[in-house]
Amino acid sequence: MAAAESDSKSPLSLDSYHVSEELGFILPDPLEELPAYYQPWMDIALRVPELVQSHQLRSHINKMPLLSSQFLQEHRELRLAHLALSMMTMGYTWQEGENNTVERLPRNLAVPYWEVSQRLGLPPVLTHADAVLANWRKRDPEGPFDMENLELLVSIPGGDSVRGFFMVTLLVELAAVPALRNIPAVINSVRCGDTEAVARALEDISQSIQDMTDALKLMHTYVEPSVFYGIMRIYLSGWKDNPSMPKGLVYEGVQTEPMEFSGGSAAQSSLLHCFDELLGVKHEAKSGAFLTRMRNYMLPAHKQLIEDISLQPSLKTFVQRQDSERLNQAFQHCVTKLLALRSYHITIVSRFITVPATRARQLRDQSQDSDGELISRAPTVLEERGTGGSAIMTFLKTVRDQTKGAFLPETSEETKHHS
Repeated sequence: MAAAESDSKSPLSLDSYHVSEELGFILPDPLEELPAYYQPWMDIALRVPELVQSHQLRSHINKMPLLSSQFLQEHRELRLAHLALSMMTMGYTWQEGENNTVERLPRNLAVPYWEVSQRLGLPPVLTHADAVLANWRKRDPEGPFDMENLELLVSIPGGDSVRGFFMVTLLVELAAVPALRNIPAVINSVRCGDTEAVARALEDISQSIQDMTDALKLMHTYVEPSVFYGIMRIYLSGWKDNPSMPKGLVYEGVQTEPMEFSGGSAAQSSLLHCFDELLGVKHEAKSGAFLTRMRNYMLPAHKQLIEDISLQPSLKTFVQRQDSERLNQAFQHCVTKLLALRSYHITIVSRFITVPATRARQLRDQSQDSDGELISRAPTVLEERGTGGSAIMTFLKTVRDQTKGAFLPETSEETKHHS
C-alpha cells in the first residue's frame, strides 16, 4: 500500500490491493467476450478440450493470426485474454501427453501472451489467478454464488471434474472473504491497542477458515479422483522442475533461450500467505522458498498485500503482552483452524493424487492392459509431485507442521498430537 510506505500509521485498507469487500481476491464480474478483433483467440480457447481430444489444437493454433495486444484496454479484458491464452498454451504443450511435448510455443501465441502477461504482472503460464479467480460466471446473474449456479468460461480436458475442481476452489476463496475483511481490523486494532477488537476480528477469521475447510470438502462430490489424476493434472503442469520438459519452453519472438515456469498450485492463492503473515507462521528453508516463489505467480497487488501484512507489528507479540484470556483463545483458535485446513488439504491430496498414483504403479508393475483405467494415462513423472513442481506430500506435511510453531508457547505442547 503506497500510503503505508509514506505513513506507517495510516490504517491498512483492502481498497489499494484489488481486493473486493464482497469477493476478496476473486475478480468481480469477469468478462465473457473480448473485442471482436480477438475472436480468433476465443474461437480456439473455447474449444480446447475437444481440439485436444481430436489432436487438432496444435494445428489450429499454428494457423492462428498474430494479433497485437494493444487493443486490450481495461483490467478485465487483460484477465480474460490471459486466461484464454493460458488455456491454449497448456493444451498446446500437453496435447500429446508427457512423451510428445513441444520445445517451442509459436510466435502467434507466445508474443501476445508475453505482452499480456507483462501488463498484468503475471507469468506466461496458467495460474490460480486465471483458472479460478477470473474463470467464472453465474448461470443466473441474480442467483446465488454456489455450485449449481456457477460455470467456467474456458476449460481443459476432464469434463465436469474440471468445473468441479476450479469452482470448489473458487468457493474456498469466497468462504475466506470474511477473514480477509478482518485482517485490516486486526492490524489497525493492534496499532491502537484495542484488545477486544482484535479478539473479535480473530474470532471472525477462525470461523471463516472453518468455512474454507467445509467448502473444500465439496471436492469429494464434484471431482472424480481418476479423472483429476489421469486426465486433468497434466494440463495444470508447468515446465519448471518437470522431467517431461527438462529445458523449459521457448517463447518464439520473445527470447531465444527457453524459460521455465511452474504449473498451477494451491500455493498461488494469496489466502494462506496472508494468514501465515498475520499469525506469524514461519516456514523452513525449502518449503518457504517454494511458497515465496509462488508469490511471483500472483497479481502484483495481491503479492503486495501479503508483503505489507508481513511488515506490520507482530500480532503474536501483541497477544502475549496482553492479559486477555479471550484474546489468547481467539489467537490459538485461529492457528488451530489454519492447522486443520492444512491437514484436510493433505487428506484431499492423498485421495486425488497419492492413492491413484499407487494404483497406477500397481497397474504398471502387473503389466496389465490397463487402457480402461483412466489413472494409467497419467504422467509417470508427476506421481510424487504437485503440478507446481513440489514433492507434494513432503512439502504439505512440512508446511502443516511449521504452522504448529505459531501457537502461543504455553499450549504448544498440547498441540503436538495434531498430525
